[in-house]
Amino acid sequence: MASTLKNLNPRVSTFYADEKISEEKMSNDSFYDQAAKETLRAAAAKIQAKPKPEPEPAPQTHEPVPVAENVEQSHSVTPPEQHAAPVAVQAPQAESADSDFSAGEFDDFDFVEAYDDEPVAQDAQMLPENRAPSAVSCAFLGVGGGGGKLAKAFLDLGYTKTLLVNTTVKDQPEGVPAEHFLLLPGADGVGKDIALGKKVLSDNSASVEDALRTRIGKVDWLFVLAGGGGGTGSACGALHLSLERYLKSVGAGGKVVYVITKPSAQELLNPTISTNYESLSADVALQPHILLDNEKQLQLLRGKVGMLGMYPTANKNFAKLVMQVLKLADENSPIQSFDSKDLERVLGTSGRMVIGSTVARDVSKQDIGAMLYQGCLKSSPCPSPAGKASTGVMLLVVTPEMASDPAVSKKLEAAFSYVGGRTDTLFSGVYVKQPLPGLIAISVIGGF
Repeated sequence: MASTLKNLNPRVSTFYADEKISEEKMSNDSFYDQAAKETLRAAAAKIQAKPKPEPEPAPQTHEPVPVAENVEQSHSVTPPEQHAAPVAVQAPQAESADSDFSAGEFDDFDFVEAYDDEPVAQDAQMLPENRAPSAVSCAFLGVGGGGGKLAKAFLDLGYTKTLLVNTTVKDQPEGVPAEHFLLLPGADGVGKDIALGKKVLSDNSASVEDALRTRIGKVDWLFVLAGGGGGTGSACGALHLSLERYLKSVGAGGKVVYVITKPSAQELLNPTISTNYESLSADVALQPHILLDNEKQLQLLRGKVGMLGMYPTANKNFAKLVMQVLKLADENSPIQSFDSKDLERVLGTSGRMVIGSTVARDVSKQDIGAMLYQGCLKSSPCPSPAGKASTGVMLLVVTPEMASDPAVSKKLEAAFSYVGGRTDTLFSGVYVKQPLPGLIAISVIGGF
């Protein structure tokens, strides 16, 4: 027994040998199990990382994942179901942008065509651009009967950016197209009742503002024409805030300039007319404005035209006078120019302006400066100025012969000095034209 046990060497024993083989086999089995698991994990990771080409989910498959042949059945591992693996989804925005760039559909310069397109067609209600020349972009608004008639004079000269506003069609001048007329509801005329006129204009101020925006469009300067003494025209001050809002809304660089008329001496005997005129004068006192004296205009035209054509002629002459100032400021001069900025400075000066013209047929007189200045004031349709003006303009139109004469040139310089001494700031211009009846002078004195 002892000898038998003695021969049982553990190192060579069959028992231990079998146990060692079993351990080695288990070790080999563990190796293959680990390899299978690694294969399954790699397959699952590959499935997760693979993008889906189609938005619809791929059909699920239940086929087993192949396992190495030498892995025993008892140690086989069932692969995880594919629906349990999360699928990475890219952001749709980034995917769309990538597809645009990759397909060449994205255009870096598509904005060029957008800016290069033709502008939107003009509104059918928009009035055509002024045909009459002007250094500034301007429009004319006639309010009431008298203002409408004065506005028509500008319309006839080619200032097509003109609109007439009234509370009745009875005062609409003949020959004014419908697109230039705006009838306000609320009263068939106001019967010289300025309180009613202000109410109607205030109630319809939004309509007036909208009509200016849709029919006149963008301008820098708006001339408001009104007759003092009537009920509608004398109430035009009620529109001032709306008119300023309109100019601001279109990006205008100018102001509202009023042109109002003073009733004749006989008309002012009527207390209602006198009160209406005083009310209008007070409303526009602080604004740039031109005051036309009907009494003075009648005296200048009396004996030259009949009663029926008295006011139409006066309106036409005044419109032509204003047009010459707007036109000359738009022209170049080989001697001295009165440009648009000079014109804007004069038009924007608060207070009353006096505009007039004269002709000097004899330019050899020594006191030609005083003669030109006094002549402009005498023939002006405006009342004479009171006090020293803030701004002044003296425009001279001469023939080529006058411009070439040194003696005449010296006298013209004296004329500018004479006018400049009566204003704080003087703007001047000399233009050469022919034929002329003589030396033409146009003056605008403002700011008093």
